[in-house]
Amino acid sequence: MADKKKIDLQYLTAAVQEPANFWGIAGFAVAAAYTQSVIPLGAAIVAEGLYLATVPATRLYRRYIDNGERERQHKLRNARREKLIKEFDPRERDAVTYLGYCKNQIYDNYRKFTAQKEIPANLQSLDQRWEDFVDLLDVYRRRKLHLRTINKQAVQNQLTQAERVIETTTDERTRRVQQANAEILKRRITAFGELEHSVKLVEAQLQSIENFFGLVKDQVITLPTPERVSALDFEQLSDSIEMTKRMLEDTSDAIGALDNHNREIGNYDLLTSGSTPK
Repeated sequence: MADKKKIDLQYLTAAVQEPANFWGIAGFAVAAAYTQSVIPLGAAIVAEGLYLATVPATRLYRRYIDNGERERQHKLRNARREKLIKEFDPRERDAVTYLGYCKNQIYDNYRKFTAQKEIPANLQSLDQRWEDFVDLLDVYRRRKLHLRTINKQAVQNQLTQAERVIETTTDERTRRVQQANAEILKRRITAFGELEHSVKLVEAQLQSIENFFGLVKDQVITLPTPERVSALDFEQLSDSIEMTKRMLEDTSDAIGALDNHNREIGNYDLLTSGSTPK
């Protein structure tokens, strides 16, 4: 119910902000000032009430607003992605640019060799696959850079030292503190392993996307009929990318939980994200 009210308010707000509504109210106001009468103002109130009671509820107007919002979100995502690409190093930017070039060449060759003006939906999915490539490349580069800052051996040495104290100390308080420390260190080593695994998986996924673009590029030329091109298995790549994204989400949850635990007990130097207390 709350979501429905939020959606209805969205359409109502959009209707109020429409230029036509603004100029309509302004017209009534000018008429009232010119005639020195409150009748135009009364008519404005009635007209505004009818307008807000009917227009925001129509299916056509809601479709218009929804399409505009989707277009706005699409432009916003594109702007963020372009900003992200500018942060890549030259080699990464070259990879993104080349994949975009391959995509456009595939579309051009499809039109050329099949004599079709429209690109089929499955082939148009390469637009989304290119966006996936950029997003996954960003995850890959950030996690790989983070791994380079980690001294895994130093953490392993801390764990060995903590376990030695646990075995030799006769002070119960010291033992409890070191047991808690050892547990954290074990969890951090586990998180390192998950990070390393995720980096390898994303690297393989990036190569898979690049190879798929190359395959489609080749087969658009060698399979010059729309039916044969449409038979290419686009779903397999899509499913593989979704699986990788789910794995990354799971890894992020595990690493985030470790960070929260370290932050709660004050071990800020063990935060895997490199964040600091505020």
